[in-house]
This record gives sequence, C-alpha cells and structure tokens, in this order.
Amino acid sequence: MLDDKALDTILRSARSQNGWQNKPVSDAQLRAIYDVMKWGPTSANSSPARIVWVRTQEGKEKLRPALSQGNLEKVMTAPAVAIIAYDTQFYDLLPQLFPHNPDAINWFKGPANVAAATATAFRNGTLQGAYLMIAARALGLDCGPMSGFDNAKVDAAFFPDGRFKSNFMCGIGYGDASKVYNRSPRLGFDEACSLA
Repeated sequence: MLDDKALDTILRSARSQNGWQNKPVSDAQLRAIYDVMKWGPTSANSSPARIVWVRTQEGKEKLRPALSQGNLEKVMTAPAVAIIAYDTQFYDLLPQLFPHNPDAINWFKGPANVAAATATAFRNGTLQGAYLMIAARALGLDCGPMSGFDNAKVDAAFFPDGRFKSNFMCGIGYGDASKVYNRSPRLGFDEACSLA
C-alpha cells in the first residue's frame, strides 16, 4: 500500500497548474512518463492514446489559434504540453497488443463497428491521459490539464490525415504555486457513491 506522502503526491495534494516556473522538461523525463503510463489497463490492451509533446515555440504557435483566451498563457509558457489524442484505427494493432485473441480486431474493424471503435478509442484514450498525469506527478512533475481549445483546429494542425483525434491537453512542468487557485471542494462518498 502506498504511504500518505505518495498518495498526496499523485492525487490528494496535487493541484492543476495555471502557471509555470522557467525550468525545462527533458526528453528523458517525457519518455519516463510514457514508460510508466503505458502500463495502465485499457480494454483488450487497445492502448489507443497517441501523444504529441509540444515544447518548441514553433509547436506552441501552431496551437495558439486553437486556444481559448483562458488557456493561452498556460500553454505558451509551459515547458511541455501533451496533446492527448486517440487513434481511431487502434484496432489495427490488436494482433500485436492482444495476441491471445486473434479475432479481437473484428470487434472494432469495419463499418458495422464504427460506434464501438469510437467509444472504445475515446474512453481508453481518456484513461491513458489520466495515467499520464499520475505518472508525471509520481515522477516529480506538475500537470495543468485543459479542454479549453478548438479540437478541430488542433487536429488540422497536428493530425491532418484524420486518423488521430485530439481529446484534451495537459501542460507538464514545474508549477508556479502563486498561480494555483484555492482548493475547490469534492463530493463526499455518500454524495457520489452508492452500495448495491
């Protein structure tokens, strides 16, 4: 069982960041995040998340037209921004990722299975985005997740062939504590849960 310090680091005391210290994030750190997050479970080990790590000024300028005003500074000053997308044709890799069931590709491939493939890609890509944030925090980095942007513009700029679709973005780096909002409340167990 993780101790209180670890639980605080990844969830209880961790905060969504709105500003960043001027400290870089290295390729090695980004690879380490991925190498932890990839082990999180997904349906049929589908692993549909695809990530673009935006760190250059050129890359951030490609993002600029898609950003809401409230997220502009947060993105432009972040050491790294992860565009968490999902592969609409993730099932093409199921023979590699789920080899013990050779028929798994047919659960999702083809016109009759578009709805199942779309729901599976989005749901599991979202899960992987959450794993990314937990991994980043566990490795000593802060996160600033956001959905205030125009997905169509991001997709046109970064995924023009249409196979990948953006879901949400997450700034990664070392947060500026002075820009963190006061902690908002959460629902209690009895408000959010029931026992059956």
